[in-house]
Amino acid sequence: MKIYKRAKPKRQRKGLTNYYKRIKLVKSNLPRLVVRKTDRYIITQITLSKVGGDYTYLTVNSKELSKYGWKNGFKNIPAAYLTGFLLGIKSKKIGINKAILDIGLQKPVKGSRVFAVAKGAIDAGLEIPISEEVIPSEERIKGKHIEDFKLKLLEESKLIESDHIPITSIFEKVKNNILKEIGVIKNE
Repeated sequence: MKIYKRAKPKRQRKGLTNYYKRIKLVKSNLPRLVVRKTDRYIITQITLSKVGGDYTYLTVNSKELSKYGWKNGFKNIPAAYLTGFLLGIKSKKIGINKAILDIGLQKPVKGSRVFAVAKGAIDAGLEIPISEEVIPSEERIKGKHIEDFKLKLLEESKLIESDHIPITSIFEKVKNNILKEIGVIKNE
């Protein structure tokens, strides 16, 4: 008599899905804040698992920050925070107030971009249960480390950039533009 073994799901065999983690997220019955990183962008989504497949309520790509005046890289920590902030405001607008963070197969590194996204969504008013210890510092969120490195490079090369605008001021400007567009701050 032959004994047949049940094969593992295809996505598990290919290493694309951790079903142990996924079942915990699905059992929470909360919308998931899904954070994925590509080579150039950070993609965030609000999804809910339903019978027959996941339903995506909202998607925000860090590329959208250029509409609000962002002129720097789209996958650094300030861009991740602003992407999460934009997603949080949009999700509040459609009535989603609570979510659970889904980082997929990414390793949970303290102070990383995935937690910057979560901090942005929390600051926008979304309730996400994460520890304060894993969130990047306020200086890193505003991009001070990028600004310091840029100034160091400018000093070494002895180049003078006449139209240099610090990333920290651009960060605040973009954050205010997001708030103005959504309507939280009324235009003067």
